[in-house]
Amino acid sequence: MNKQEKTNINASDKSAERTDRATQDIGLSPDKPEKPRANDVVNPGDKIDPSAQTIEDKAQQVAVDAPDITGDHIKVPTYFIVDEPEGEQKALHHVKDAEEISDVIRQARTDEEGNRTWR
Repeated sequence: MNKQEKTNINASDKSAERTDRATQDIGLSPDKPEKPRANDVVNPGDKIDPSAQTIEDKAQQVAVDAPDITGDHIKVPTYFIVDEPEGEQKALHHVKDAEEISDVIRQARTDEEGNRTWR
């Protein structure tokens, strides 16, 4: 065996040893990496409950209720309740329906002629 082959073997042994040590440190199996479940979210308030809920139940859910870095207390509802043109109410999830919430806000800031009004 020549010197180059010995160097390559030693390097691969050290790499495997580092990988084994790293996966042991964080409790993962080197054979099977763990994947998060599809419905896992970082913020528990972002979870969407698949069971049917009323508009009133959704209006009571809070996604974030904590102080921010400036010391202000932030409270974000999980669902924003909006009035539809037909007179019905609709619950929009603050993450999943963010684009639709933005559209509702833009509509609320236009006058009768469709001109945007800045407040």
